[in-house]
Amino acid sequence: MAEFFSALTDDHRAFIARQPMFFVATAAAAGRVNLSPKGMDTFRVLDARKVGYLDLGGSGNETQAHLAADGRITIMFCAFDNPALILRIYGRGEFVVAGDADYPALAAHFPPLPGQRQIFVIAVDSIQTSCGWGVPRMTLDAERQTLVKYHAQQDPAARLAKIAGRTHSIDGLPVRVQTEIPPGRL
Repeated sequence: MAEFFSALTDDHRAFIARQPMFFVATAAAAGRVNLSPKGMDTFRVLDARKVGYLDLGGSGNETQAHLAADGRITIMFCAFDNPALILRIYGRGEFVVAGDADYPALAAHFPPLPGQRQIFVIAVDSIQTSCGWGVPRMTLDAERQTLVKYHAQQDPAARLAKIAGRTHSIDGLPVRVQTEIPPGRL
């Protein structure tokens, strides 16, 4: 049975800390619904009503485009071990792009991974838990290192030049690109 909460509890925080991955869903008024898997220890509970995650450069920037257009975001965690549980965080999101004045202070909450692009900060509207009995049991073998290795070997000036032209999402919504490459390490 589903339960709703207005703020994250200590039990919720402990559950989130144990999960090796999470999913992010966003949408604008028109176009595609975006759903992305995330991992690499990039999620943080900032307080009982605020969470955030470090976003690394990848194939697109739909989350930022959708948040700029609409603001709605859902984060979902699934337990792939026991006990079974699904936890969803519903909220309104904002983004802080690498190069923004607020970025360094916010980035201090996250590991200094290569490829940092932005940090999404979510004001929590509600939290929902449900049984998760339909989610399979699986184990984590290891985190993939491909993305951080890719970013670690890139020349920062070349990367900034490459992304300077990526000013629209796949649905044509505007996105704001980063103006600096924060230092990162493997």
